[in-house]
Amino acid sequence: MHFRHILSALGRHRIAVCLLVLEIAFSCAVVCNALFLIGTRLERMHRPTGVDEPHLVQVDVHSVTPGTAEALMAQTRTDLATLRALPGVTGVAIVNQTLFGDSIGFSGVSLSDDPKAPSIPVTQYMGSAQLAGVLGLKLAAGRWFRPDEFIGYEQLRNGATGVPVIITRAMAGHFFPGQSAVGKTIHAFGTNRVVGVVDRLVQPRDYGPAEYYGYAMLFPVEMPYPGGTYLVRVKDPAQRQAVIQGALRALKADGPLRLVSPKYATTLEAERGKYYRNDRAMAWLLAGVCLLLLVVTAVGIVGLTSFWVAQRRRQIGIRRAVGATRGDILRYFQAENFLLATFGIALGMLLAYGLNLLLMLHYELGRLPAYYFPVGAAVLWGLGQLAVLGPALRASRVPPVVATRSA
Repeated sequence: MHFRHILSALGRHRIAVCLLVLEIAFSCAVVCNALFLIGTRLERMHRPTGVDEPHLVQVDVHSVTPGTAEALMAQTRTDLATLRALPGVTGVAIVNQTLFGDSIGFSGVSLSDDPKAPSIPVTQYMGSAQLAGVLGLKLAAGRWFRPDEFIGYEQLRNGATGVPVIITRAMAGHFFPGQSAVGKTIHAFGTNRVVGVVDRLVQPRDYGPAEYYGYAMLFPVEMPYPGGTYLVRVKDPAQRQAVIQGALRALKADGPLRLVSPKYATTLEAERGKYYRNDRAMAWLLAGVCLLLLVVTAVGIVGLTSFWVAQRRRQIGIRRAVGATRGDILRYFQAENFLLATFGIALGMLLAYGLNLLLMLHYELGRLPAYYFPVGAAVLWGLGQLAVLGPALRASRVPPVVATRSA
């Protein structure tokens, strides 16, 4: 294939060639960045939490009448016993915040009790003795809390100190790099001794730098039901809806002067889907934009190639008459389109890099990984070859005699 002849032929259609190259370049720039954004959204949506989500149900109960701290804790213990007795339930706990809830609690954590010492905000989970087992957390080092280490929420609010803490592996690596965190002390609620490290537990919402997402602490604090959420672990995920209905009936019967509604009872997987619905919608929107751009680019290639085939019928006929095969004609138009796509992709990669820098500057997006460039190039090269195939096949079927007579 003589590319010099192809370039010479393209030089006679400079405006059309420039428009097509710009269209391919624009598509390349947008598609590369859109695929990157889709990838980041999908990665965010499927981040592991360290929790056994398929086996968990959560139920919120709201108090409509004020009560003493003792009465609320007594009702909480009754609720826990009632829920634990439901068929299909293997564990029940109460926790101050849920993984995909609307709120998040933080404490400033440092390695010194000096008020001026540098600290970072870390989310804290407080819950009853069964919380770690209900969540399905995996212990990486140390131990779980002992029964005698649990305190009431009012004690913590009144300034209890020396409360033991379990932290995540990510948090331990930040504060004690290259060391065992077990036995060390941190300063969150006074001075807290680390008794255990779990593999993974994440904060409920995206807050602060991305590396903080895996920083979390567990405190042995028994919460009253108005300040927490019941977590119910089921033996079989297929039983979750039945357990929810049973839990609602049981809680209504145990405390009629409370707000117990199906609105506040759901599976943890459903909460995950609700939490990430905007990310899912954004991913579909970006996929639609990519598809639309690729269709427009393909239509442009088909239209321009068809126009050139119609203009070159005489030249095609002459080439066929002097011995060019149908395959030669087909390869000519495919090579021509490959050159145009290559020029467009080269320019598009520069535009993609510039667009990514703009997004990084204004929207705190990460740097576009280099492997997205060959992916975008492969997509557009493949699209170009498929788009040109129809007009090229029509050109290859031009009979030499008919083309010669039409001259």
